[in-house]
Amino acid sequence: MHLHEFEKYLNTLLKPEQIKDFCPNGLQIQGREKIAKVITGVTATQALIEQAIVQQADALVVHHGFFWKNESYVIRGMKHKRIKALLEHDINLFAYHLPLDIHPTLGNNAQLAKLFGIDNVKPLEAGNDLSVSVRGDFAQAITPQALEQRINTQLNRTCLHIAPPSNKIIKTVAWCSGGGQNFIELAAEQGIDAFISGEVSEQTTHIAREMDIHFYCAGHHATERYGAKALADYFNQHLPVDATFIDIDNPASVSYTHLR
Repeated sequence: MHLHEFEKYLNTLLKPEQIKDFCPNGLQIQGREKIAKVITGVTATQALIEQAIVQQADALVVHHGFFWKNESYVIRGMKHKRIKALLEHDINLFAYHLPLDIHPTLGNNAQLAKLFGIDNVKPLEAGNDLSVSVRGDFAQAITPQALEQRINTQLNRTCLHIAPPSNKIIKTVAWCSGGGQNFIELAAEQGIDAFISGEVSEQTTHIAREMDIHFYCAGHHATERYGAKALADYFNQHLPVDATFIDIDNPASVSYTHLR
């Protein structure tokens, strides 16, 4: 595929113009014009870039790219090394942040619903079809311990579970991949039984305990692997390219600041 054709396809698929974000979505670093080999991943780290170089990729499509809001404009150190490697090897870098979280079938939230067996997915924010956080329910109520085990098994992580004093069973659940812990209060106000996200803040514990809602922290990276993987599978099915998802593991599961 030609670069412009591939870019147009991605933008049509993920519709970045629909949502305000913390970074530019789409083509961030321009490379060669012919796209035949594509690597997808969570974050444009040096390790992922080096894998793209080894596999002679023409394009790298990630969830976390570069040029974040309030980030320094200076290109030096780690950022310089990453960008230099992409430019020297003529590799295109595409990044889709919130558009990949909220896509109704390929997005991180949609993929988590499949993994955890959650039905009837709808926006958590009433009246906002592009809500970054969503809600749903289980066909049958499950115990808090059963949900914890399901998360641990599906994500291959030991999640943090903060239970309210009632330790109630769980029928309804809301979630937001990555750093979406701040949506827990909105979920609690709607009487939802549990909330799942990738990060936790100091106040999250108090909200869970005082507003009677289970909270599960499953890791920022761990909750955002599956959109990039779904993209690679989708490319292989619908485009004349060879796409591969590469997971550069990140064990981080708890963050005490919400930067993005």
